[in-house]
Amino acid sequence: MSLTLAEVEHIAKLARLNLTEEEKSKYREQLSSILDYVTMLQELDTTSISEASGVQPDECPLRVDTSLPPMATSDLMKNSPATTKNQFRVPPVFE
Repeated sequence: MSLTLAEVEHIAKLARLNLTEEEKSKYREQLSSILDYVTMLQELDTTSISEASGVQPDECPLRVDTSLPPMATSDLMKNSPATTKNQFRVPPVFE
């Protein structure tokens, strides 16, 4: 599947990229080859391949999840550059 320059420009606009004419041409070729490869993969017969549902516990044992006593507030506050009334102080998001 070959992309047009207009399609590459549209993709670049969505990604907020300012591309030169050389970059547009280069990306058109690269994206087209990726889409050709995906098309080729879609043609493969995968009916005989079983599904992969995730990691099996007996193949990859996980540690036991145990709870620990909480840390003291004074110890936690030592890690913060700024605190107020036993709370972390952070810079404002909106000014």
